[in-house]
Amino acid sequence: MEDDVSPVTALVAGAADGDQQAWSELVSRYAPLLVSVIRRFRLTPSETEDVAQTVWLRLVGHLDSLQEPRAMPGWIVTTARREALRYLSSGRRLQPNDPLDPEFQAIAADIDEPEEGLFRAERHEVLLAGLAELPGRQRDLLLLLLEDPRPSYVEITERTGIPAGSIGPTRSRALERLRRSPRVRAYVESAEHSERSEPSGGDQHDAATLG
Repeated sequence: MEDDVSPVTALVAGAADGDQQAWSELVSRYAPLLVSVIRRFRLTPSETEDVAQTVWLRLVGHLDSLQEPRAMPGWIVTTARREALRYLSSGRRLQPNDPLDPEFQAIAADIDEPEEGLFRAERHEVLLAGLAELPGRQRDLLLLLLEDPRPSYVEITERTGIPAGSIGPTRSRALERLRRSPRVRAYVESAEHSERSEPSGGDQHDAATLG
């Protein structure tokens, strides 16, 4: 059943065998995670695209060693960080100084308070990694439920094929599977450990935010 089998293992195996559709699906699933990691280095949209293309090329050469789906998010995060740092140190990056330059604005708009920004970025990456490992219908449903404004059940049924009466149960199964995904589980356990180690009144990392 779709709820019990990870789709990523089959996609990696298919892409390694030259299945273009499997490769396209992998890119679709993990592109949000990849872009999220690269953007933390304040690269412009065009620079982000350059680094992302490099990461995808490196992944092609490593598919045979990534048959375990749990390795995919970690490999993407590590490789994206390394390639972004390499890009920054190469001297190739642009330095837009004009505040009216669209790429300069893209960088400026992405700047948060350092500590809060890092926390939010890390949590966002964890969620993206977990979502990428969900079966297609579950992933599509959770992404639709995150839209603002949230689509009606009629719209969700039209876009996913999930009957209206099954949306609630499917959402529950998807959230439970998301919480059990390796990256999300590790993040929640780390946050809970930090809370136990902090003095009373410290920041609370509510695991419910991952739902």
